[in-house]
Amino acid sequence: MNREQITGVDGGMAAAFGMGTEEAQGDALLLQAQGLVAGYGGAPILNGVDLSLSIKDVGVIVGPNGAGKSTTLKALFGLVRLSGGSVKIGGRETTNMPPHQLARRGAAFVPQEHNVFPSMSVEENLELGGYIRRDSLTPLIEHVYQLFPALKEKRRQPAGELSGGQRQMVAIGRALMLEPTLLMLDEPTAGLSPKVMGEIFDRILAVNAEGVGVLMVEQNAKQALAIASKGFVLASGQNRFTGTGRELLEDPEVAKSFLGG
Repeated sequence: MNREQITGVDGGMAAAFGMGTEEAQGDALLLQAQGLVAGYGGAPILNGVDLSLSIKDVGVIVGPNGAGKSTTLKALFGLVRLSGGSVKIGGRETTNMPPHQLARRGAAFVPQEHNVFPSMSVEENLELGGYIRRDSLTPLIEHVYQLFPALKEKRRQPAGELSGGQRQMVAIGRALMLEPTLLMLDEPTAGLSPKVMGEIFDRILAVNAEGVGVLMVEQNAKQALAIASKGFVLASGQNRFTGTGRELLEDPEVAKSFLGG
């Protein structure tokens, strides 16, 4: 699957942030972050990062180590406190909103590490993802299995016994149990083989096609930008380049400085 094959928006998912289907299918911003400033222990990591994303977008953040990529995602999800800037999701102010409230508003975050419960089965992991729901989880679990068929045959197996790619599928599937409108992924293909990386990217495109805006941090920059509708190149905690995935791949300066060629 490639970027051009992304079609369709699910109105039910758009409703998580009070967005109508017509609005979601347009270019209305799902995520708008301006001037983000954040750090750890008083040391600034982000120095004015700007991001915007519609519900139709797969956005990719790339850049060198220490650029602030993962910190950006954590700040958007309330895991790192912003000392400056603002965040709106679905047109609503969410700056420094705690993660549990963001989850109820339709945002989901999958960290790079420690993102499954290893001693619990695949299905138990998925059930935990729907912990705040009051309706039946069965249809949602079956939908995750449709997106990730490899997980259905492993449903009773402890997640810790799965391959790295399958564990990522479990982590993403668990995040989808709340039917988010915005899915944030930190290095979803880290340590995976090229073949498995391609499978994960295909599934991310499939999730996006169902009406979920996706923002991810990736070290596999060329491959990630190839599926991205929007790309953000960070350096020293600031935006260095912003454009479509194709524009960034074709930019000679981006290629030389950030893509190794």
